[in-house]
Amino acid sequence: MARRRLQASTLAWAAAAVWVVGGCDRAIEPFDPSEQPRQPDLSRIFPAGAERAAPPADMPPAPGGAGAVASSESSIRGTVTVASDLIDRIPAGATLFLIARTGRSGPPLAVRRITAPRFPMEFSIGPEDRMIAGLPFAGPLRVTARIDRDGNATTRSPGDLRGSVEGTVDPGDRGISLVIDEIL
Repeated sequence: MARRRLQASTLAWAAAAVWVVGGCDRAIEPFDPSEQPRQPDLSRIFPAGAERAAPPADMPPAPGGAGAVASSESSIRGTVTVASDLIDRIPAGATLFLIARTGRSGPPLAVRRITAPRFPMEFSIGPEDRMIAGLPFAGPLRVTARIDRDGNATTRSPGDLRGSVEGTVDPGDRGISLVIDEIL
């Protein structure tokens, strides 16, 4: 029993020594209340001239990177309507969420939030509505819409309304018809 305690104690001391000696290589200096904040020195990470280096000729441009332009030409445009039997179920102050996804489910590629929508209404969703700027706005895409009572995109309450475009669409498509015809 004593031997086991000695082994555990030795192991604990060894772990503490490793943590003290190798756990942190940062020089911690005492707090100086007169020290002014300043930009960090990034020269070790980004050597001088690196920002001017051209990418290799065989490297394709990064999607959404420098040179990528969000153009209205690649936006999806159409009309949102609400089924006639649901028009009276739209609460005052509701929010319309237009959502474009690359698959049937998963995180949205792009979302447009419209407060106090009036139907029928023209819509556009495109690269400027992307959730992550670096992702390419490329199809085929599934476009859905939801009329949300509380204006919070993460909640789905009973009574919220939704609809979708039949099939898939591609960026640049025009004349899309999106009908809201379902009650959650």
